[in-house]
Amino acid sequence: MQTLTYRMSLRKEPEGGYPVIVPSRLRCVTYGATLEGSVAVAREANALSIESPRAYGEEILAEEAPLEYTVTLPVHA
Repeated sequence: MQTLTYRMSLRKEPEGGYPVIVPSRLRCVTYGATLEGSVAVAREANALSIESPRAYGEEILAEEAPLEYTVTLPVHA
């Protein structure tokens, strides 16, 4: 069995809950009420997002080394 590893990006919302994005799986965006719940639904969504390519015999790409940047912007009051 092949094993693939993907990064997840989670952010706590001020009103509660955690949206989750899997950057290398473009359509893999989900949400959970708790951190643990968010990770669980993101794992499931990620697994489902690879089913379509698999069904059509397409290659399922593993995540490559990401390039990440931080941008600092001035805010005028």
